[in-house]
Amino acid sequence: NDLRAMYASIGRPTPLHRAYRLEKELGIEGDNIKIFYKNESVSPTGSHKLNTALAQAYFCKKQGINEMVTETGAGQWGSALALACNLSGIKCTVYMVRISFLQKPGRKILMKIFNAKVHASPSEFTESGRRYWEKDNNHNGSLGLAISEAIEHCLRDESIRYSLGSVVNHVLLHQTVIGQEAKSQLSKIGEYPDIVIGCAGGGSNFAGTAIPFIREKIRGVYPETEMIAVEPRACPSMCKGKYMW
Repeated sequence: NDLRAMYASIGRPTPLHRAYRLEKELGIEGDNIKIFYKNESVSPTGSHKLNTALAQAYFCKKQGINEMVTETGAGQWGSALALACNLSGIKCTVYMVRISFLQKPGRKILMKIFNAKVHASPSEFTESGRRYWEKDNNHNGSLGLAISEAIEHCLRDESIRYSLGSVVNHVLLHQTVIGQEAKSQLSKIGEYPDIVIGCAGGGSNFAGTAIPFIREKIRGVYPETEMIAVEPRACPSMCKGKYMW
């Protein structure tokens, strides 16, 4: 119930809108084809990332964890975890890719407003960061390097936990709040989707939306529902990547 209250405090459930103007732009007339979208941008930190950040921070607090540490690129995940830790009353440290740290001061400021410590990566605060920082303290950094620094920071103390905002199973589970809400909202207006479509990078946004509908497809309740993941042409890991263990 405490976690549910946190979700409510940050604006859940998020609105489900019908995209009338998009339908018009596509030349769709009448009610034969309807396009709905779930608006996760109304989150206080601007994206769906807060859905898993809240749950992770809440359960870490219950386990007696004093600090959470993570990496961030553009800052969406870092700001989400910063707010979640603030609401749960634990410390947050974020290693932000240096080029984004410099180019996106708004995200850095937002994280600091939520009482997070934010370090430009590479930094002088970890061994992995110092190897690059000492050679060039204006190094642009990378997400991989920021992850290395965050994990090294985490290993300093058993009361610190590293947090990841995408890809892993528990993140996908937390994100299903999106699809569960969408199912409930659609049912109130007598609708059920023929197609569920979403962007897919790490996969948490798409999976969070689609998994509740996939469940009904597997159970045979709505076997014809189609799921479509849309990924960037620059890194089409599902379309063109090598599928292997």
